[in-house]
Amino acid sequence: MIVLRLDRVMADRKISLGELAEKVGITNVNLSKIKTGKISAIRFSTLEAICKALNCQPGDILEFKE
Repeated sequence: MIVLRLDRVMADRKISLGELAEKVGITNVNLSKIKTGKISAIRFSTLEAICKALNCQPGDILEFKE
């Protein structure tokens, strides 16, 4: 199972949902779904934009659990 850790990275960077959504170019609702893990897929372009805005690697946001 892949677990999303976006909330943890956002807290570390002290960035709000609204601010990140604006930087990434997606709606607050869609970013909230990503943050809470209520998605089944994410586009690489969205992941890239999130990583760029948060200055992190995809592995900082995505975690594999058995």
